[in-house]
Amino acid sequence: MAAVLAGAAAVVAALTGPAAWAAAQPTPPDPVDECVVEDDRLAELSGLAADAEFRYAVGDGGSRVQVLVLRQDCTVQRVITAAVDPFDVEDMTLGLDGRLWLADTGDNSGQRETVALHVLSPNGPPELYRLTYPDGPHDAEALLLDRDGQPYIVTKEALGSAGVYRPSGELTTAGPTPLELVTSVRFARTDTPGGPIGSLGSSVVTGGAVSSDGEVLALRTYTDAYLFTVPDGDVVAALGGTPVRVPLPDEPQGEAIAFTPDGDLLSASEQAEAGPQPIRAISGAVELAAAADPTPDTTEPPASTEPTDSATSEQERSGLADWQAVLIAVVGAAGVIIVISRIAARR
Repeated sequence: MAAVLAGAAAVVAALTGPAAWAAAQPTPPDPVDECVVEDDRLAELSGLAADAEFRYAVGDGGSRVQVLVLRQDCTVQRVITAAVDPFDVEDMTLGLDGRLWLADTGDNSGQRETVALHVLSPNGPPELYRLTYPDGPHDAEALLLDRDGQPYIVTKEALGSAGVYRPSGELTTAGPTPLELVTSVRFARTDTPGGPIGSLGSSVVTGGAVSSDGEVLALRTYTDAYLFTVPDGDVVAALGGTPVRVPLPDEPQGEAIAFTPDGDLLSASEQAEAGPQPIRAISGAVELAAAADPTPDTTEPPASTEPTDSATSEQERSGLADWQAVLIAVVGAAGVIIVISRIAARR
């Protein structure tokens, strides 16, 4: 019995233990509050983007696409809306052409047959692109857009590695477009305080961003950001390098991240139970990443998968919280241990 339980515990430890990434070198500055978001429409702020003048913010609720354009003191300058009913918008980025890309990719219950990208143009109607994973549903909260306009979706995994997916063909509004798994990332847990689920939250991916020149990308967890240099605009190659870790302490549910055009990194949190939260700035983040030792680390190889067709229905809705998804995973692991131990006892 003891041997069986020890073996099962080793399996669980392998799933939840330290990751491939060991964060590197330069010491980043502490985040500085830029302003405090007090508008109730951003109580569940999940995505940020920025240009030289404004901050663009989106929440993950509501029955229509709605982006609030904020001045740098966090007051609302205007609201961009689209007559589209999203499922669960979890991230946002600003393309070089001025279009806003919204990642409608949240799926806490793992039931969606398709996910979607909403693209808002300053000079045209919104576009909707439906996407299918090659290996079944995933919850995802991070969107990366490379300098050529190629989107990448990074999944949020409570246990194990986060998958990095991109469209396997040209995006079309007729859709759905199959996604392909191109690599995976996994972060070690840290002792940075914050987040809703303790130290486990320090390793799950909750947001992403790419600098305006396309040379640095960031992935964040509830508690930390990781900066990767992007060689020749290649996102997959970038994720094979060693990142610089930037602690983002004391955010109750940190999900939003963005670069400013001058290379600062912005972060923000949902309000959770803590009330209005600030947008914070880490000065010189792009230069910080560029100054790091570029020696590549070892990334996990992508899984061998083939895109599959899937229906396009997104009618099912779920309010399952992130902590519940984590709890399900933990309970499932415990169930495996119990079953194995009972079989061993019978023998």
